[in-house]
Amino acid sequence: MIASLPASLRAWWARGPLSSAARRTGAALRWIAARGPARMLLWALAAVPAALVVYTLLLWPFTPAISDIRKAKTEQPAQLVSADGRLLAEYRWVNREWVALEDIAPSVVDALIATEDHRFYDHFGLDWRRTASALIRTLGGDKQGGSTITQQLARNLYPEDIGRAPTLTRKLKEAITAFKIEVLYSKDEILETYLNTVPFLYNAYGIEMAARTYFDKSADKLTVLESATLIGMLKGTSYYNPVLNPERAQERRNVVLAQMEKRGKLSPQDFQTLSKRPLRIRFERQVETAGPAPHLAQQLRKQLIDWADRNGYSLYADGLVIRTTIDFRLQTFANQAVARQGRQLQSVADGAWGPRAWNAKSPLVQSFVRETPQYAAAVAKGAPPEEALKDLLDDADFLRKLRQEKTRVQAGFLAMDPRTGQIRAWVGSRDFAQDPFDHVQAARRQPGSTFKPFVYGAAFANGSKPTDTLIDQAVEIPLGGGRVWRPTDEGAAPSGEPMTLADGLAFSKNTITAQLMQQVGPERVAALARAMGVRESPLDAVPSLALGTSAVTLKEMVAAYGTIAEAGRYIAPTVITRIEDKDGKVLEDFAPAAPERALAAGPAQMLRDALRGVVDKGTGAAIRSRYGITADVAGKTGTTQDNTDGWFLLMHPQLVAGAWAGFNDGRVTLRSDYWGQGAHSALPMVGDVFQQALRARVIDAREKFVDQAETSWVGQAVDGVRQWAFSVYDLFGRRTDTQGPAQEPGPRAPAAVPPASTPASVPADIRPEITEAPLVPLQNATPWATEGADAPSAPASPQPSPQQTSPQPSSPQYDIVPAPSSAPGTGPATGSVQPQSGSPTQGPVSGAVAGPSPQPGAPGGAVPGVVVSTPVQRGVVVSTPGNAPFVVETAPPPGQASQNPAPAR
Repeated sequence: MIASLPASLRAWWARGPLSSAARRTGAALRWIAARGPARMLLWALAAVPAALVVYTLLLWPFTPAISDIRKAKTEQPAQLVSADGRLLAEYRWVNREWVALEDIAPSVVDALIATEDHRFYDHFGLDWRRTASALIRTLGGDKQGGSTITQQLARNLYPEDIGRAPTLTRKLKEAITAFKIEVLYSKDEILETYLNTVPFLYNAYGIEMAARTYFDKSADKLTVLESATLIGMLKGTSYYNPVLNPERAQERRNVVLAQMEKRGKLSPQDFQTLSKRPLRIRFERQVETAGPAPHLAQQLRKQLIDWADRNGYSLYADGLVIRTTIDFRLQTFANQAVARQGRQLQSVADGAWGPRAWNAKSPLVQSFVRETPQYAAAVAKGAPPEEALKDLLDDADFLRKLRQEKTRVQAGFLAMDPRTGQIRAWVGSRDFAQDPFDHVQAARRQPGSTFKPFVYGAAFANGSKPTDTLIDQAVEIPLGGGRVWRPTDEGAAPSGEPMTLADGLAFSKNTITAQLMQQVGPERVAALARAMGVRESPLDAVPSLALGTSAVTLKEMVAAYGTIAEAGRYIAPTVITRIEDKDGKVLEDFAPAAPERALAAGPAQMLRDALRGVVDKGTGAAIRSRYGITADVAGKTGTTQDNTDGWFLLMHPQLVAGAWAGFNDGRVTLRSDYWGQGAHSALPMVGDVFQQALRARVIDAREKFVDQAETSWVGQAVDGVRQWAFSVYDLFGRRTDTQGPAQEPGPRAPAAVPPASTPASVPADIRPEITEAPLVPLQNATPWATEGADAPSAPASPQPSPQQTSPQPSSPQYDIVPAPSSAPGTGPATGSVQPQSGSPTQGPVSGAVAGPSPQPGAPGGAVPGVVVSTPVQRGVVVSTPGNAPFVVETAPPPGQASQNPAPAR
């Protein structure tokens, strides 16, 4: 090709550097070829390490930067604190307690170095001899690990940057990172960090938590045998787990002792003596301290992580202080009340579900067994279903554990200040460790008669008065399709006498409520309930809704009763007031949600006054007689069919509280007409908390509800035709929709976000059980009222029930009978709690009757009813201008199916 070039180009080529390099390369190749293939092989072998060096240099920028390998020591988890500065919970990455190297038993360090890296003090992160030995033995079929302690630390600290795949790239990255660590830190710092970051199973990270978990002592008290056992686990924590594999763990322990003897850390005599001793473990799983409000902490975790990510902080490492509205005293009272009543109800349940009710012949027990993972696994392995069922029913230990799980009584409690919407106490279950499921925010259950105030509120808004009368008589409501719904009252036939609406609510008369529902219409009742606070759960606009057949959450009900306490003003529940950094600097302040008019003041005050009668003379009279509460309070009890759910809600001008009691599986009940009623299952929790709160002057016994006159009949008329469009707030108090009802003057109008529509209702499942509500921040606090003498009256399909050890509850009976052919089918075909065929109809949102709202009453004294925010130890509160409230609440997407519990019977 060169010969074809012009003469000038050929001359340039001969003089140029490229020609010179080509000539030198050709000469080198001819020299190598002249000296035979042996020299070519030597050059090839020399090229391999050269290429490795080049590749290592190329990888260097892709290895982690070593800023502080002891960062885990300085990490500060975020603290969730009460309004009075008391710690409620901490958000930690892992369960670890850092200890200094001098606070670790010397035998631990001796065992670690002798076993994992006996030349630890002689190398700079990479032991070439050990690496070469491991490579040769691995190539020979005996896989060996050649990583030093520093390399292992690098892999543990930076798993994502280094990786864990057995590749050359990973080993080179590991070696480079280890070298960086050795350059920047001393050997003691490396040892301390390694021993505090290595995992030991059972949520135990670091040597201190491992010592507590396996030997119930601190790391400085570990003996040689105990140290060898823990260090032996590092080769494979699961394989050498001393709890599940004690024989393997003991063998591995003796290998560690042998290495200690080989490296001069143990005398031959001590080795012979110690290696013969048995393995002794004092296992105690280390559970992170849940704190006084663990369910609340869990509900807030995701929202707080999102906030931290948006603002450039770490929830687990930056020492954030999250101030809440929780009153530590009330939270303590609530925890104690739920625990006391839970024990009482559990003793009732244990007696009711004894051998006569819980046995292999019970159809309900057989259904429970068929739903277990053990049954599914047996069938999956090829066992015939009947044989798998029989084997499990014959397993006494299995049945005992299943009985404990299914018949464990659960409860929930929530308290809120109705004047501000601030949540004061939150108890999600009897024991977070046993049941982390939150029965305040996540569980949806039928509210029973606690839903009746919405019927009466709609009637009062429609012009009815508490003194109006209806005849206490049998009621037949056509459902369409030739069916009729007949609600009745437990243990009492209709008297045939006139009864005022106020008494109908006080004594929770199903017959009176059903007649009132016919007058106002289900659509109007459902719309009012949504306006007052039931904004997340779908409500079926059917006649049986009057008796609480659509499942709701406790948080929603408490929020709605807060609206009643505030004379018709809805204030979204909020929990977070402020977020600070570790030095006390305020990062963001969250204002309360703006109040909204949900019900005109006049009808709301009538309703509130009627609910006083429940406590003064009706189903909630135990509040006065048993707990001696003389303050101005009003409330409502509620009980669902077969006493499945018990509710109670109580209102005071400064506090609204609600409680629920029942079981996670709705097929299980207390099997008692007495204990199953909300007046006896849920009311004691609320009564106990109010009693203690009044004694401790957390709330003021002198504070009273104040009725305020309407100021403008014109405003009422205008508001009466306004459509109810309801906003939803999150736990920061921010609006999550674009429109809402007219708002009362408030601290700040929440920011608007895309609208959240109400999901369409769907028929309930046949089997009653808890369904989980969408995870939404703490916006709509829902109270749970339980009632002793009434239950929802929706027909339901029969369900298997255990043999009764006590008389069968005489719960209200709801009959569906063929209607005369001439009867018009005006009602909906089915309801959310009715098993009949047909589609439930969701009525349109009707107009709210609104009016001027009374201003929230001021606390009745300088101390009672007022929570004072005090700084946490770790910083000083710096006041800043208010921001939007901290509440992130979302409504279910449109069209999402609702898995409600089965209808109350």
